Amino acid sequence: MSSAVSAPSGLRTVLRAPFVRRLLVFSQTGRLPMAAAPLALLLFAREEHGLALAGLVVAAYTAGMAVSAPLLARIVDRWRQPPVLWGSAVLSGAGFVAVAVSGHSVPVMLAGAAAGGFGTPPLEACLRALWPNLVPAENVAAAYSLDLAVQEVIYVTGPLVTLAAVGIAGPPAGLLAAAVLQIAGVAGFALTPVVRTWRGEAGARHWAGPLRVPRFVVIVAGVICAGAAVGSLPVVVTGYAEAAGSRALSGWLLAAQAAGALTGGLLYTRATPGGPGRLPLTAAALAAGFVPLLLVPGPVPMAVLLAVSGLSLPPLLTAVFLAADRLTPPGTAVEAFAWIITAFTVGSAAGAAITGPLVSDGIRYGFAFAPIAGLLSVAAMSAATLGARNR
Repeated sequence: MSSAVSAPSGLRTVLRAPFVRRLLVFSQTGRLPMAAAPLALLLFAREEHGLALAGLVVAAYTAGMAVSAPLLARIVDRWRQPPVLWGSAVLSGAGFVAVAVSGHSVPVMLAGAAAGGFGTPPLEACLRALWPNLVPAENVAAAYSLDLAVQEVIYVTGPLVTLAAVGIAGPPAGLLAAAVLQIAGVAGFALTPVVRTWRGEAGARHWAGPLRVPRFVVIVAGVICAGAAVGSLPVVVTGYAEAAGSRALSGWLLAAQAAGALTGGLLYTRATPGGPGRLPLTAAALAAGFVPLLLVPGPVPMAVLLAVSGLSLPPLLTAVFLAADRLTPPGTAVEAFAWIITAFTVGSAAGAAITGPLVSDGIRYGFAFAPIAGLLSVAAMSAATLGARNR
């Protein structure tokens, strides 16, 4: 599995395989709201309420997504993909619409945001379950790395889509655009023949799934901390943009951070996967990237620093997913991926909720949260690596 990642020919083989380009395009389209919705929710709630309440609305969305990810993944693993994808997309879209027509009612906004997150279609886990059916075994790792790199595109385009929709038709349009894109992506993905014929593997499963492995649990804790660091950025960047006199600036700054992550992901496709020892190194690089943000420079230098801060995120997640694939019991890989996604979104929700009040005390206080959370991630990943060496 390790040799394919560094071979450009492996990437070409992946892209030439039947259905791969279609699945990548529609998967990215359906997952676009993961990047577009948080900013759309922030901008909508911020119209009538403070940044702290807006952060709670985003937290409700990401918390809903965190709760549903392993549940939906387990259902997919034991059944089929299309029914789960269609049902979840309809629920999520209804949640976005409820927020858009809520009249800024706090209970409706929170409930709608939670439904929007809970119904997030498990396209990421579904696509990763399909890779062994799409490409030869020796190219699965290359496909996996390509998927992780390409998904960063949504974090570049998502905020820009939200800003475009809001600029044309106001804050509710950002939420409606997220609902439409999600349904469109699920439709194209679920109607693909290989998705319709895929079936989960039969077999006995432990109630705890991959969480029965202690070292995997420690890695999940590290992912929560990394997610908290990354999840704090949309809130503090929005506060920074407002202080700079342009709320629209937040979308461009978040896109710059995602562009850095995209660059880091593409560069990392040429690296060998390595073992669990990569976990603390990549986590340390992520934490270090947040430190220069404490300078709080002008918009252009801030965009550059945010781009640099994003470089190490895909390498860290790649190391996490590969470690999970090695550590978890056979037949639990898809659920393990879902738990990693859940851990990241739980962290994001916590980071958004904690950072809102911090930003109210000062922008620099808000930026201070990310490196602290990053250091906690380093500690957890180091503990997981120590466990590997002592094994």
